[in-house]
Formats: sequence, structure tokens, C-alpha cells
Amino acid sequence: MFAIRSCSARLAAVSTDHLPYAATPGGVVVRWGTEAIDLATAAHERPDLALLVREPSLDPLLAAGPDAWAEVRAWARALVDTAPRTPVAALELLLPFTIADYVDCYASEVHASTVSRVLRPGAPPLHPNWRHLPVSYHGRAGSVVVSGTPVRRPRGQVVSDPAGPPTYAATARLDFEAELGWVVGTPLERGATLTPAEAERHVFGVVGLNDWSARDVQAWETVPLGPHLGKSFATSVSAWVTPLAALAQARVPLPGQDPPPLPHLAVTEPAGVDLDVEIEVDGEVVSRPRARDLYWSPGQLVAHVTSNGAGLRTGDLIASGTISSLGAPGCLLERGDPDGYLADGSEVVLRYAAGPVVLGEVRGRVEAAVGQP
Repeated sequence: MFAIRSCSARLAAVSTDHLPYAATPGGVVVRWGTEAIDLATAAHERPDLALLVREPSLDPLLAAGPDAWAEVRAWARALVDTAPRTPVAALELLLPFTIADYVDCYASEVHASTVSRVLRPGAPPLHPNWRHLPVSYHGRAGSVVVSGTPVRRPRGQVVSDPAGPPTYAATARLDFEAELGWVVGTPLERGATLTPAEAERHVFGVVGLNDWSARDVQAWETVPLGPHLGKSFATSVSAWVTPLAALAQARVPLPGQDPPPLPHLAVTEPAGVDLDVEIEVDGEVVSRPRARDLYWSPGQLVAHVTSNGAGLRTGDLIASGTISSLGAPGCLLERGDPDGYLADGSEVVLRYAAGPVVLGEVRGRVEAAVGQP
């Protein structure tokens, strides 16, 4: 564990280096500490930018590209001193953008090796491919929800007795995963590929992300094609999207990649991101992992997605996978306690900060499975 100032304390130290965006029914807003500026209303002064901020979604802004992102950001900075503000607590915040595709990666070596020891004791901690490519899988874009949305305990096939058949039941091992989600802005045509440096120029920003997981369902279904229903029922993201430009001072070297990645995944340092993560369950902080410990960089994750020519779409969401550090797990599975999972009514809150840059929190409360009292 290590010390981390509370997010409320960091919000008091705001600067114009951050200015995250969110979507409301009336259009796009930008956050300044605990208050927000309504860009849609202010757009009467900038009709050239109005089409980017008047929709109840960040979609038009994402698609506009880096030059427009910089222009809107400069405009938002100028508005800080002049525009009226609304308390963030008074806003109705929507899913910030339309999720095109959702890819979840496995970028933490600590997480991957710890899970291997828990699930496959005696086996090698990492598969041979792990240090050569960012292992990942496709999730369900339609099950991504905004922070604050309740999460219904899912049902699925589970095996309670290894000697018996599976049963269809509510998961008894509901887990969270503390992650980051990289938000693609400008698309990439099919057939084209990107280096990690090029990939970052397609990334608009980052959201906090909780990839809820049903571990007993996941364990039964995973072999041989990987997870499906154990992971696809809900993924929560923060309502606020932090521009990638706001993290310029938080870039750090990766912890070291051995062997060096193949040329198409080679990076120019600093490629990592130094974000502190705080995980709270039912009002108690249970872990504080660090994003700087991730083995694979954001640019490498996005570049890998394009490396077969699949292209990118505006609104693609590329998640880091569980962020874990030594002694600071990013999920309950790593603890190895078969009874240590989330109960109905439990609330999980994920918080992220890099100095004064505080990302939007990710909050979700567990509801009982359908058919249960």
C-alpha cells in the first residue's frame, strides 16, 4: 500500500490542464473542479464549434480529430474565467459516447501471473505469448453502462461439484476489475495499421472502467475459446472523459519489456501512464494499485488492435485489463478466497488520479439476480 490523497482533496487543486468532458441531455459539459461549464450553451459565441458540443453525446467531438480537440480545449480554458458554472452534483450525466467496439486487454503482468497461480497452481505463471503481444478479447459494446448504473447479478452455467454436471444459477463469485479505458476518436480505415506512437494520435482520452466478472461462470466457459458470458453482462465506465492531452505530465517509462516487442509494437519512452487507482468496496478502501506498473502501454494496446488491418471506429473502447501492483490487487480473484466475492447490495467505487488530474469515478451497486428476493 502507499499513500494517496483523497480525490476530493485533489479536486480542490484543479487546473486548466485537465478539463474533462461529459454528456448531458442538453449537450457537452466540461468539468472545473466540482463545477461544470455548459459548452452547448456557451456555443452561441463559437458557432464554428457548436456542432461538436450540442448533441447529448461526445460522438461529434470524438470524430472531429486532434485539431478540433485542441481548439475546443483552448476554448474551454478561456471559458473558465467567464462562463457560468453548475455544480457537478446537479447534472444528469449520460453514457458519454456511443460504444463502437469494446476490446478488453490483459496488460498487467502482476495480475496475469497472480491469476495463474490462483487458478493453475504449479503451471508457468504466463503463457508463452504473453510478453510478445497484448493478450485481449472482444467484449459486448451493448453492455457498457455509465457510472452509477446498478449491476444485476448475472446467471450462467456454473460447476459447484467438480464431479457433477453444471447447473444454471446466479453467480456466487461476482467480482470487479479496476481498469482504464482508452477512447478512440478518429477512425482508421480497414487494411491500415498503426505504430504505438501513431495509435495515440487516434486516442481522444481515457475513462475509468470496471469490467464486472462472474468468476464461476468464466471458469467453466473459458476453455477453449476464452471468456464470454462471465464477462459480457456489464462494464461500467466513468461519465467523464479525460483528454489524453491532460495526462502529458503523467507519462512515465514502462517497467521494462523483455524480450523487446516486435518492431510494429516498439515504443518511444515515456509510453506508460502514472495514475494512482483507489478501490473502495462498501465504504472501505481495499486496494491501491498503480497504472504505471502495467506491462503494455496504451499506444501498444491500440496498435495491436489494428495490427491485422481491422481498422478503428470512432467510439472504440480499448480497456487495459485489471490494473494490479505487488501487494495491491485490482480484483478479488487475486486474493484466492473462494468465498471472498461481492454480495447483493455491495457498492464498488473506483477512483483514479495523477497529481491534480482526477479522472471521473466509476460507481456501481450490485442488485440481486432476477428471480431472487
